[in-house]
Amino acid sequence: MAQEAKWYVVHTYSGYENAVADTVVKAAENRGMTDLIQEVNIPMETVVESVNGEDKEVERKVFPGYVLVKMVMTDESWHLVRNVRGCTGFVGTGNKAIPLTESEILSLGVEKRVVKVDFEIGSRIRVADGPLEGFFGTVEDLDMDKKIVRVVVSMFGRETPVELDFDQVEKIED
Repeated sequence: MAQEAKWYVVHTYSGYENAVADTVVKAAENRGMTDLIQEVNIPMETVVESVNGEDKEVERKVFPGYVLVKMVMTDESWHLVRNVRGCTGFVGTGNKAIPLTESEILSLGVEKRVVKVDFEIGSRIRVADGPLEGFFGTVEDLDMDKKIVRVVVSMFGRETPVELDFDQVEKIED
């Protein structure tokens, strides 16, 4: 199978998100299509609600009425998902489902990109991507939560601190 699985958004009747997600997973398993339909996700967030003066943490759907499905789009997989009870169709134009972009997937938090950090404070690095590509610098600070590195780069004869994503820099071997 040459195609790669992509994330698609499925529209459901309100309140049917869990039923649609469960049915898609079970139908894929029953029909031996787990290679085509790989993952089903309902984005959730934890919010604090005040009920009768008491604060409670509650799980809430980020996008009510929508389910995310990671799948290889074929006629067979499209029909399986489309014909699930409670599903009204894919988000897209007409009958053509449009996959989510890489940036949309990362911003939704559906998939996390794993970045290997092989540098530390004081390491010499080269900027490998972005507008400062090709510049060299020294790591000044690392923010593991935000996946950001602060680097002091020499620009036009001045030391300038810049913040970059972990995947924008690479360590220079001494």
